[in-house]
Amino acid sequence: MRTYRIADAARLLGVSDDTVRRWIDAGSLATTGASPVEIPGDALAQRAMERSQQAADSSDVLSSARNRFVGLVTRVQVDGVMAQVDIQSGPHRVVSLMSAEAVRELELQVGSLAAAVVKATNVIVETPKD
Repeated sequence: MRTYRIADAARLLGVSDDTVRRWIDAGSLATTGASPVEIPGDALAQRAMERSQQAADSSDVLSSARNRFVGLVTRVQVDGVMAQVDIQSGPHRVVSLMSAEAVRELELQVGSLAAAVVKATNVIVETPKD
């Protein structure tokens, strides 16, 4: 399972490093127990989903122009040759329908870091090379 440092978790969730530290101290965000602190990808994905369910700011505006949403995979559902992948990028949830083969090749799982690239009605999912 992939883990994230505090700064990376903060960036992905759209909050400050201090906020992530407070969540960890309060026990509302799990860590691996490692030093320096590491946050499991599935715990970060869960927190991203919880944040997305909070009331959205009415001043948020989405654009139909080319968009690239970097976030965490929160759901992977494979059914035969097709799959559905949900990505939570800050307050934005992006859903992509793709081949099951692509899911396997990209090694997508809950907690994976991924980017949803949106142009017109197509969503392309990318994963960074380590």
